[in-house]
Amino acid sequence: MKGRKKWGLLLGSLGLALVTLTGCGSTDQTRIVRIGHNQSTNHPTHIALEAFKDYINENLGDKYTVEVYPSELLGSQTDMVQLTQTGAIDYCIASNAILETFSKNYEIFNLPYLFASTEAYHNAMDDPEVTDPIFTATEKAGFTAVTWLDAGTRNFYTVNTPIESPADLKGLKIRVQQSPTNIEMMRLLGGSATPMGFGEVYTALQSNIIDGAENNEMALTDNGHGDVCKYYSYDMHQMVPDILIGNNAFIEGLTDEERAIFEEGYKLVNEIQREEWVKAVENAKEKAQNEQNVQFLYPDQEPFKEACQPLHESVLANNAAIVPIYEKIQEYNELYPSVAE
Repeated sequence: MKGRKKWGLLLGSLGLALVTLTGCGSTDQTRIVRIGHNQSTNHPTHIALEAFKDYINENLGDKYTVEVYPSELLGSQTDMVQLTQTGAIDYCIASNAILETFSKNYEIFNLPYLFASTEAYHNAMDDPEVTDPIFTATEKAGFTAVTWLDAGTRNFYTVNTPIESPADLKGLKIRVQQSPTNIEMMRLLGGSATPMGFGEVYTALQSNIIDGAENNEMALTDNGHGDVCKYYSYDMHQMVPDILIGNNAFIEGLTDEERAIFEEGYKLVNEIQREEWVKAVENAKEKAQNEQNVQFLYPDQEPFKEACQPLHESVLANNAAIVPIYEKIQEYNELYPSVAE
């Protein structure tokens, strides 16, 4: 009942916003296109979506007005995915862990050490043979992925214990995303997986409910985790994309000409976000070292990879649909074998 009440309040608030916005004289001739995400306004994701907004408004401003809502203004990421499903909003950024609940095809991206290098990751993600079977797998749920966003590499960071090998994780409570794959990864590495929402992590670290977490460098600075955690270990266990999803009914309602412009906009989102990501990581690392006194560690990755290999075997054995995708990714790993960070 509590969940229903929350959902009703969210829809009610959004409905009020719709009435307010569409009641303005300046927008009564245009269709407002709403995009939600959970990052701050200085994050690469927001910068890229602002570029998308400007592009669509410039090229289709007589028909569409794009509005971007950052920082969970439209609810949590789970809420926004549900709102995109129903068409209450048109697009949102979704984490892979959430999308895995709609299609098991997405679980491939949660596999640790799936990509041998950043180059292999980017080239594979730009290949429709890899992404199309995944991005279209949620069509029956009412939404489709339209592009991917770089979320860097996921690494362990801890309050007190430097992680130099899997043995250092033994007995540590590590926050992971709410995904069965991530929970099993931690079991194989010897740590204790503690799934929780990202917004709860800072307090959990500060109060010693958990000993550490795993994420990219921006979590240290943008979310303040580096104020508590003083060791960041580049084990590079995952390269998991964020995904821009769109409501099917909205996309299918576009004319061919409009869809072509929106598709160019999706490419622009991907291009700008990836460019901004490189800058943001450099800035975050510098700030974490100089202002938060975070120590960056570079352990041998091979023991981590070896410990996680059984997870590849079990996931592939239980999900035949992703085997061809996995094999295609291995081709890119052979072309780009070295980790270049």
